[in-house]
Amino acid sequence: MSALISSSLLRSCAHSLRSVDSLKLSKTWRPCNTSWLLWCRSLHVDSAPHIPTLTSSYVHGTSSISLLPLTVGQSLQIAAERWPDREAVVFLQDGIRKTFAQFQQDVDKAAAGLLALGLKRGDRLGVWGPNTYEWILFQFATAKAGIILVSLNPAYQLRELEFTLRKVQCKAVVCPTSFKTQKFCEMLREICPEIDVAALGMIKSSRLPDLRMVIVTDSRQPGMLHVEDVMRAGESQHHKELMDLQSKLYFDEPINIQFTSGTTGSPKGATLSHHNIVNNAYFLGLRMGYGWRPRVRVCIPVPMYHCFGSVLGGMSMAMHGITLVFPSTGYDGRANLQAIQNEKCNFLYGTPTMFIDMLSQDIHKYDLSSAEAGIMAGSPCPPEIMRKLRTDMNVKEIMIGYGTTENSPVTFLGFPQDNEEQKMNTVGCIMNHTEAKVVDPSTGETVPLGVSGELLIRGYCVMLEYWDNPEKTSEVISKDRWYRTGDIASLDSVGYCRIEGRIKDMIIRGGENIYPAEIEQFLHTHPKVQEAQVIGVKDERLGEQVCACIKLKEGQTSSVEEIRAFCKGQISHFKIPHYVIFVDGYPLTASGKIQKNKLREAMEKKLGL
Repeated sequence: MSALISSSLLRSCAHSLRSVDSLKLSKTWRPCNTSWLLWCRSLHVDSAPHIPTLTSSYVHGTSSISLLPLTVGQSLQIAAERWPDREAVVFLQDGIRKTFAQFQQDVDKAAAGLLALGLKRGDRLGVWGPNTYEWILFQFATAKAGIILVSLNPAYQLRELEFTLRKVQCKAVVCPTSFKTQKFCEMLREICPEIDVAALGMIKSSRLPDLRMVIVTDSRQPGMLHVEDVMRAGESQHHKELMDLQSKLYFDEPINIQFTSGTTGSPKGATLSHHNIVNNAYFLGLRMGYGWRPRVRVCIPVPMYHCFGSVLGGMSMAMHGITLVFPSTGYDGRANLQAIQNEKCNFLYGTPTMFIDMLSQDIHKYDLSSAEAGIMAGSPCPPEIMRKLRTDMNVKEIMIGYGTTENSPVTFLGFPQDNEEQKMNTVGCIMNHTEAKVVDPSTGETVPLGVSGELLIRGYCVMLEYWDNPEKTSEVISKDRWYRTGDIASLDSVGYCRIEGRIKDMIIRGGENIYPAEIEQFLHTHPKVQEAQVIGVKDERLGEQVCACIKLKEGQTSSVEEIRAFCKGQISHFKIPHYVIFVDGYPLTASGKIQKNKLREAMEKKLGL
């Protein structure tokens, strides 16, 4: 299907975006939570507003607001025309500030340069590195040129790097020379020694036969291009080619391959389309209230190679004209607080671990009065952390988001004015144009309302496929397009969702099903506990036993007996941790997710199991 986007359609889409801005809600309007829910739903349904009552564990995000038929490049074009002088991105560590007009100009130069260097529509380009200006620059430049961006984990070692580049047949890689202990250029030379003797843009490697060029962002390297070479490569014919290409790209094309973190088996390349990520960012921003707030400056410590950074950050910037403030190249809790203070950020993004880290700093040294709202996602959040964000950091409107890379990523999100119970114990309501149901994992049948089961998602947000992996794709996406999340969840009568853990994380102790998240949330109420992670470890008699790995607050001491006594009479006896181990930290993926499989292995070894 050809999706020729006319200028009139672009104007229509721009008008659709503007219509949300016209809703100018008063900051002093504080309705009761039921009224807020009614009002929010009145924006997204085609009938009179009412609080729905579900009769089964199925929910549908009906909406009177249409999906947008835009590509990533067209979305940025609209933003640059509408907010030319507004800051789009700020990279504090590098001193880079770009308005939307300046950013659009850089994107066009980079996109034309890529075409001039021989890359073409459908080719794959990997971006490998931490949060820098070049990351988001090439995110949009590749999309505008119809090139598929491959998001590479900056923590990848040689084996993982070679696997992913071969899997998607990357033709180009963009990276810095090094970052911390990662020597990106050295690692590429180890896999491709031919780089040193190759003509620029003409690499011929036996191990990576598709790779043609490496583009370095911060230094000149033998056999490798510099990012400035790309910016200068495009001539008038390449800019014309780029303009002509815009009417030929269509929004269902794949535009981004996001590799799963690989905590279970080899990484799989979740393949996302323009349609996936444009609309996910669009409807997320509507629910967050980006359209009616006078300004939105978001502190972004989350990595760009992950959907949280690239979609909720990068794409939301293009869809809603928000300003992204990057405090540091790598995660730094103090830099986040300084960014909030100095740049007057009013929104914060982060995983629970990132927020816990910020709360552990001497936050009273900073002026955080601008902070008012944010999104927390990536893993379940203990209610105690939510309370501290409100009392200690002034973040009154923290929204819990839930999703997966395969779902572009957000499928459930709270409303700014949800009540405390909803914010503390749920991940909010289903997103627009999205369906969800909870099923019995063994039978596939929808379970009764309130009963736990596996969460399934269907809608525009579901990925196209795992790249070149039909077998793994069919394991998670059924013929009727339901995506199996692998998460245990339940729905309440008005559609709020509780995530209770991973199917693979579920502990089966003597026939009892135990969800670690429930115990973790309880342990976080202990005054000495900073963070708790609960896993199942081997047990000859019961199959598995509950093991709590606890990180104490600075200066605190505790004992196994104290923790177990705290649990007694508060949670069921079979949920009380049999093992309590005090730790200094947890094994993490580069995106901040705790690797429970590695934690389990380490604890079983420590316990001699």
